Amino acid sequence: MYSEKVMDHFNNPRNVGEIENASGVGTVGNAKCGDIMRMYLDIDENQIIRDCKFKTFGCGAAVATSSMATELVKGKTIYEALKITNKAVMEALDGLPPVKVHCSLLAEEAIHAALWDYAEKHNIKIEGLEKPVNDISEKEEAPEEEY
Repeated sequence: MYSEKVMDHFNNPRNVGEIENASGVGTVGNAKCGDIMRMYLDIDENQIIRDCKFKTFGCGAAVATSSMATELVKGKTIYEALKITNKAVMEALDGLPPVKVHCSLLAEEAIHAALWDYAEKHNIKIEGLEKPVNDISEKEEAPEEEY
């Protein structure tokens, strides 16, 4: 069962859309469930996130975690945003069913992917930021076969 906050963010998602000329854009997905999340960041000269928007193709939990993630990063520095974990997203939503935890991982990874894009565009290194994966199912478990 979903919490009231999850249902609210699904039914009334915050910050849906795109940011033209975004400072950073990150797109991640999960091949196993088909969810795709794109996060747009507008970062000012002091490395503070002025605005954040998202577009998500996926289930209700994916939409809710995207919406909550955008709310959590707004007004934060890039280093504060980097520290926002999937656990923080889940806690802000008052929890997710175990089968939907991967949606919060998608939100965390989308933030990291957008920060990575920002760092590359501005030729900077963000300490602690690792190159994001395009498919979070790769992080969940090692692939059975290499092709």
